[in-house]
Amino acid sequence: MSAMDTDELPVVLPSSTTSGLSLSLHPLPILNISEHLTRLKLQTNSSSPFVLGALLGTQNGRQVEIVNSFELAVENDGVTVDQGFLVARKEQYKLVFPSLEFIGWYTVAAKPTSFHIALHEQFTAYSSTPLLLILQPSTIFASSSDTTAQSLPLKAYEPTIEIRERKSRSVFIEAPFTVETGEAERIAVDWTAKGGEGGTSLQSHLQSQRAAIKMLHDRILVLVKYVTDVIAGESQDRHSYRKQRVQLVSVGQAPKDHATLRSLSALIASLPASENKEFREEFETEYEDVQLTAYLATLTKSTHILNELVDKHVVMTTAKEERPVGGPRRRGMGGMGGFGGFGGMGGFGGMKSQADWDRFR
Repeated sequence: MSAMDTDELPVVLPSSTTSGLSLSLHPLPILNISEHLTRLKLQTNSSSPFVLGALLGTQNGRQVEIVNSFELAVENDGVTVDQGFLVARKEQYKLVFPSLEFIGWYTVAAKPTSFHIALHEQFTAYSSTPLLLILQPSTIFASSSDTTAQSLPLKAYEPTIEIRERKSRSVFIEAPFTVETGEAERIAVDWTAKGGEGGTSLQSHLQSQRAAIKMLHDRILVLVKYVTDVIAGESQDRHSYRKQRVQLVSVGQAPKDHATLRSLSALIASLPASENKEFREEFETEYEDVQLTAYLATLTKSTHILNELVDKHVVMTTAKEERPVGGPRRRGMGGMGGFGGFGGMGGFGGMKSQADWDRFR
């Protein structure tokens, strides 16, 4: 059998061959794969970009649980996996999630081909039997009565070896999986499916703000049009009011309403003239005054604290200076000259109380 004939053979065993693998898939890798595909479509402007990533999870015998995933980089040829990037990312995840191991890899395709077999061989260094998870967004699944059908456009495959005409080759066996969702994951998926509508108060607030701004913009346009029509009307004949009024109405121009114009003038006057030089100078003067007042208040407070500290220091110093000379003494009374001159002390004249005598003993 030639190599070309071998390549044309299907790489997936028929459905009669079943896999004894018990596979559980969490929602997080599903969301990661979908987001990866959508982002690459927008970045490359392609309907079928090349998507490649790694799967992380736990394995206990024939029970496998896929918990997380991350994207992979490829070399310039677009086929060879960047092994350095893979090892670095795997070690980073290992530091944060020590229990997660490299389980397999994922991609987007209609079905596995010989190209995926070549890619699969690059992952055998990290796992003896790396699993393959394929996202099939264009696949139409069978009815729910089919036990092998999945409700998601995903299919998992387990690698195996097929011996055909005394030659071995790598193939895949489709492995059924179940979606296992915890309470926290269910809440996160529901929130994501609703487009992040968990913060309904924020969304309603933004919607009301948008409606208010739109209404304000529309009313400003009406006022601008009214003023424009009034200015256009003034350019007509000013000598005949009746003739002018008839002409304004006939051409769709608005007559002058002094009350409305005064209201508009008051409204404009109430707006901050930020671009006016006099306004900026007055504003900066007031701002400096406010800052100076705050500085003086801070300085006054600091002076008050310092004054209290000085008062406490004076009280402590005065109490120390007013202490009696014959007060309590410490050991090693060098001032007594080695006890030479007890008689000169007037019979222990320095000890004026029984407490001093007891302390000396």
